Amino acid sequence: MRRINFRASRVSVLALAFAAPLLAASPSLAQSAPAPASPIPYDAERGVFTFAADLESALPAVVQVTTLGSSSGPSSGETEPRPMASGSGAILDAAQGIVVTNNHVVEGGQKFTVDLTDGRIFDAVLIGADKATDIAVLQITAPGLAQIEVASSDRLRTGDLSFAVGYPLGLDQTLTMGVISGLGRSGMGDRIEDYIQTDAAVNSGNSGGPLLDSRGRLIGINTSILSGGGGGNDGIAFAVPSRIMMYVVDQLRTTGEVRRGVTGAILGSLNAERSREFGLGIVRGAVVEDVAPGSSAARAGLRRGDVITRIGARPVSNAGTVQAAIGIAEPGTEVEVVYLRDGHEGRASITVEAGIERQVTVGAEVVMSRGASIREGADGLQVFAVEGGSPAAAAGLQAGDLVRSVNGRSVSTLSALARALDGRGEHRLSVQRGGDTERVTLP
Repeated sequence: MRRINFRASRVSVLALAFAAPLLAASPSLAQSAPAPASPIPYDAERGVFTFAADLESALPAVVQVTTLGSSSGPSSGETEPRPMASGSGAILDAAQGIVVTNNHVVEGGQKFTVDLTDGRIFDAVLIGADKATDIAVLQITAPGLAQIEVASSDRLRTGDLSFAVGYPLGLDQTLTMGVISGLGRSGMGDRIEDYIQTDAAVNSGNSGGPLLDSRGRLIGINTSILSGGGGGNDGIAFAVPSRIMMYVVDQLRTTGEVRRGVTGAILGSLNAERSREFGLGIVRGAVVEDVAPGSSAARAGLRRGDVITRIGARPVSNAGTVQAAIGIAEPGTEVEVVYLRDGHEGRASITVEAGIERQVTVGAEVVMSRGASIREGADGLQVFAVEGGSPAAAAGLQAGDLVRSVNGRSVSTLSALARALDGRGEHRLSVQRGGDTERVTLP
């Protein structure tokens, strides 16, 4: 805690915060010692500490988003779409009526409405959505809109105050307070992961709403929670950082889709087991599982087994940190990385290249698909790593599994496996696990 020297005695910031209004209220005390500025906002008229003055300007820009679609019940002859999902959103551009929310709030919808805090409701048009970051952009035509201010998430620190705003559990607009619990979180199942973690209460209905700093500025979009059971709030919630959100929103507004940069490096996350395998004394980093021949990563000299520890000025927590940084970099951007190889530190400059959205990444010796990394072993095509929270992990695929067939067709080479797994839709895998044969369905 920061300490301040006041009249040769040291008192805490919190003590000064509470003393300030008392000093101001007492003429005798005020004459003997000038009242220090309170580090916590204080409303002298009401005699309370409050963040309302800074937060109130953001609240009119926080909206409720309702998604309508076909009813799943028995047909009643009605043709109008019915409400199927509800969440929150934030107005980023009042002049153009641009609203940001979560992809999972609008996914599968036929019609969308936006409710404002003043009671008005408007039909909305879906401009675009990005499943990998769970971001969607809606547009409404309405006069007199408020607009939220956006702050850079790159300046956040663990311990900063945070405020979640939204429409949880069928309630009207609700504000909750907490702190930034962590940065660079991953393992939630998305391909681009670099989440802000907060303990501000976030529940069903908060999805798509803003996470604010103590000045009322948007620093992230609330997207998911971890719950020990029952689906309620347990003080662990995640938000997409404003840095990633703004890149995705700009892309969706410009082209209706998101094009991400690539380098040709196939990455996995460093963990305790792999750290021991490499003989390292760290558990944070991104492991280069393979490098596509002729790619930017190959030209930069990266090799299989390198462990990336920094990208640009940022420390690397896991593979998601690198994927997020590369994914929002414009093609042609030079990105500096620091890596470990055989215990020695190295540096490389990698050029970000325009990427093509694919379900499968193919390297010289590794195929990665839906969070599973597979290579040829002595006994066949072996899964050697599965990202926590990935679609492959959710499907039950495990490290050590031997892939024997995909959709009923035998596969024995990496190229055959890549062809079989490419494309959208479910893929039925037959895998050998020990002496048993298991069936795994990858989405």
